[in-house]
Amino acid sequence: MAAQVGTAVNGGQRSGGTRSENRAPGEIGGVMDTSWMAKGKCRELPPSMFFPSDGVGVDIARRICFDCPVKSPCLEYALANHIDHGVWGGTSERERRRIARARRLAALSTQRST
Repeated sequence: MAAQVGTAVNGGQRSGGTRSENRAPGEIGGVMDTSWMAKGKCRELPPSMFFPSDGVGVDIARRICFDCPVKSPCLEYALANHIDHGVWGGTSERERRRIARARRLAALSTQRST
C-alpha cells in the first residue's frame, strides 16, 4: 500500500510522490521524520524556485541548497519517497535517478556476494 506524502514550505506545497511501507532512514514507526524541514533554507522561499522548468532554474535551486544544513536528509527524503520532480537536497530529478540506480545496483551486488 502506498501513502501520499507532501510537505508544506512557506505556506505552499512541495508535493511528494508515493512511497511503499518499507522503512527508510529517518522513519519513525512507519512515518518518516520530517522535523528537519523547519531548518531548510527553502522554508522562506517560494516553492516554485525548487520546481524549475529549465536548467538555469535548477542551478539557482542548487546554489540555495549548497550549504543548507538539512541538505542530506532532504535528499534522503526525496529518494525514500521516489519524488521524481523538483530539486531536493541539491539534486535534480536526473541526479536522484542516478543515485537511486547506483544504490540498487550496489545492493544487488552485495546480495550476490553473500
